[in-house]
Amino acid sequence: MKLQTKAPEKLWTRAFLALTASSFLLFLNLQMLLAAFPAYVKGQYGADDLTLSLFTSVFALAAIFARFMTAGLMRRIGREKLLYSGFAIGILMTAIYVLAHSIESLLLMRIGFGLGFGMASTIIPTLVSQSIPGNRVGEGIGYFGLSTSLAMSVGPLIGLNVMKEAGFGALTVVGTVTLLLAIPVLLLAGTAPSGRKAGGDSRQAASGRRSFNKRLLFPAFLNVLLAITYGGVLSFISLFGESVHLEQVGLFFLFNVVTILIVRPISGKLFDRKGHAVVLVPAAFCIIASLSVLSLATTMPVLILSALLYGLGFGAIQPTLQAWLLRSSAREQHGVANSLFYNSTDLGVALGAFVLGVISSASNYAVMYRYSAGFMVLFLVAYTIAEGLRRRNEPATQG
Repeated sequence: MKLQTKAPEKLWTRAFLALTASSFLLFLNLQMLLAAFPAYVKGQYGADDLTLSLFTSVFALAAIFARFMTAGLMRRIGREKLLYSGFAIGILMTAIYVLAHSIESLLLMRIGFGLGFGMASTIIPTLVSQSIPGNRVGEGIGYFGLSTSLAMSVGPLIGLNVMKEAGFGALTVVGTVTLLLAIPVLLLAGTAPSGRKAGGDSRQAASGRRSFNKRLLFPAFLNVLLAITYGGVLSFISLFGESVHLEQVGLFFLFNVVTILIVRPISGKLFDRKGHAVVLVPAAFCIIASLSVLSLATTMPVLILSALLYGLGFGAIQPTLQAWLLRSSAREQHGVANSLFYNSTDLGVALGAFVLGVISSASNYAVMYRYSAGFMVLFLVAYTIAEGLRRRNEPATQG
């Protein structure tokens, strides 16, 4: 049975639930390994911070390339085959990480995983967006986004603890099993592969070729700035914990999820009713405060405060930007909007890992997190200017 392309009247359909669950498992695998790689590579090969940042950057760039490739392949192959192919590549790469014998071979495997992840993470949100009623886009994306945010929060905690207690080999087994579990979940969503091409994908791709919606560029730019800060947290927080002698620094991700769970549904409904300004501005201030506090953290209470603030800001901004992109697009262009959202996320994570890695190499992790907060200051400045220009032009447009 194929997933319906018309939006049903209710939000909580079997397809919506199954696709959200499979997205959680996909991102859980990603986050478990992504957080553990820097500590593993530094311990195994003695790599410096700049080399460590490459493990995040090459993965993200490979995922971006895969999303562009997927858009073209969907017209010829069909989205279900690509979806399962993406998961198969991810499963294979995760299983063979332990066979790597050098930094170079491990980097090649990360590139391979990025390709598989990029394919799967392009198709799932496109299917989800087509299952959400048009008047509940903010709410639906808010709930769907919990799959990503929860994975971003509990994944690093699980990954760091499994590696600490059982080693990197055990972590790859856990990651492989996690992706394998996603296959039966996907079948519940009605996405079994078939030989038939998806006509909706062809129409969507053709529509994307005819005209690119320039209104999508600004929210995507804001998402890059947000993701830069997350790239710094994900890539270096375990090493930051070692530098300030915080043994349980992984708890940052556990407390991070507390406020994410609270704010996600609220921010989605606020966006639907009042627009993005009421969500984005206070949430950006929360992340600035979080990263500033994190740069001063030498005790667990301070680390926990930083985590709660980061979850509050990140959990509100990310789904709001995705819903903004979708609301600015026709339904047949939701694939383009979702692809741009995830590409901008991966680009930001790659830039964050690299740029902040350079800063930490030249100074220290505390200074690096203060610079990271500066990217959210830029976020606020850019958003304020853009909103001011939009409101100034509205009367002229209406007149």
